Amino acid sequence: MNAAKRAAIFARLAATDPHPRTELEYATPYQLLVAVVLSAQATDKGVNRATRPLFREHPTPRAIAALDEEKLAGYLQTIGLYRTKTRNVLALTRILLDQHEGEVPHDRAALEALPGVGRKTANVVLNIVFGEPTIAVDTHIFRISNRTGLAPGKDVRTVEEKLLRFTPAEYRLHAHHWLILHGRYTCKARSPECPRCTILDLCEYKKKNL
Repeated sequence: MNAAKRAAIFARLAATDPHPRTELEYATPYQLLVAVVLSAQATDKGVNRATRPLFREHPTPRAIAALDEEKLAGYLQTIGLYRTKTRNVLALTRILLDQHEGEVPHDRAALEALPGVGRKTANVVLNIVFGEPTIAVDTHIFRISNRTGLAPGKDVRTVEEKLLRFTPAEYRLHAHHWLILHGRYTCKARSPECPRCTILDLCEYKKKNL
C-alpha cells in the first residue's frame, strides 16, 4: 500500500469521526489506567459495567488501596481473569501511592513496571492522558492492519512500528481510536461489513464481503 492510499484511509476515518474517544468510562487518569488493565481479554462494555459502581464508591487510588482483595474482587467478578486483575489493580495502586504520590506517571518505563501493565496499556495511557501519538495495537488494529494492507506484520510490535512509520503525522494522535472503532463496528473479525465501509475502495483485502 502506498503513502497516498494510507493518507486517504485516515482522511476518511477522520471525516467520519473527527474527535474519537475511548469507550471506557473514567473520570481521572488513574481510573483510565485501571480500566485499561481490566480490559485485557474483556469488552469495554463489560469493564464499564464493573467500574461504574467501583469508581462511584471508591474513586481514588487511596480508596481502592483500602479495599481488601475479596472486596475488590466482588466488583470485578464479571470480568474475565478477575482474580489476577484484582491482585494487579491493588498492587499497581499501592505502587502509585508509594512511588508516585498517587499520580499516573508520564513515563513509559514507569508505567510498564506496574503490575498488569504492558506495552499496549502503556500506549493507551500515554495517548489518552498525555496526548502522545502512540498506537496501541490490539486485536482489532492487528486484524485491520493486515487485512487492509495498511501495515501488515506477523506480530503486534511489527504492526505498531509500521503504523507509527506509515501514518501521516496529522493523523497519528487519533489513529489508535479510529482503527479500533473501525474494527469493532465495521471491519469485524468474522463478518466484515464491507458494503457500508467508508474505505472500501482503498482496502486491499482480497476476500471482501460484498
